[in-house]
Amino acid sequence: MNSPSESSGRPVASGSAAGHGPRAPGLLALIKDTQQRFTVDRVLVWSESSSDRIRSLAPFRILSKLAFVIGFLRFLGVINAAIWFGAAIFFTIAVGPAFFSPEMTNVIPPPYNGVAAQVVLKRFFILQHWCALIAFLHLLAEWLYMGRPLERITLLLLTAMFCVGLLGGFWLQPKLKELHRVKYSTRSGPVEKQQAARSFGIWHGVAQSMNLFVTVGLLVYLWRVTSAPSPTRFVSANKFRG
Repeated sequence: MNSPSESSGRPVASGSAAGHGPRAPGLLALIKDTQQRFTVDRVLVWSESSSDRIRSLAPFRILSKLAFVIGFLRFLGVINAAIWFGAAIFFTIAVGPAFFSPEMTNVIPPPYNGVAAQVVLKRFFILQHWCALIAFLHLLAEWLYMGRPLERITLLLLTAMFCVGLLGGFWLQPKLKELHRVKYSTRSGPVEKQQAARSFGIWHGVAQSMNLFVTVGLLVYLWRVTSAPSPTRFVSANKFRG
């Protein structure tokens, strides 16, 4: 009899060759699984390196924000001191004497020029109060954000100028206003007008002395604000890293 191979005309595959057929799908699955694992490992490595980069950049972002706040505080302190000092110089040299100059008395005769000067003086004291409060807040903010110690000289100087401003705005300026009213009032007698004029001259000298003290103090304060700051306790960037 003829063998099956001879009858069909086709060669019969050997056992080893026939076994390759069912193994081929398993090999392809193994290759695909290896590729997927390799891709997952690359993604995990990339994500870990990216998270490390983000964590390493976090301290520099914090320090950049801190640097912006420090620069803004320094700018605010310089601007406030400059406005305060400039207003004191302008009022002492230009505004105050201008109300009693011949040019002003021709336009606003006495006693109305003095009344106008009292109104401007009141506004000047209000400006001093606000500038002093901003200066105190500036020192506090520098201590909180920059770690800059509160300098005793600067703190005492600001306290003295603030107290002088309060004394001038809430006590001396109303007193000068009342003496000026009595001096030029039609209801006042000659003796009262003389006494009011004498007292007004004395207290006006006191006001000028107080203004001179504040002006010199503001010059010192402006110099201290614009000069190189004292060492601050900056935090190292390594402390922000996990």
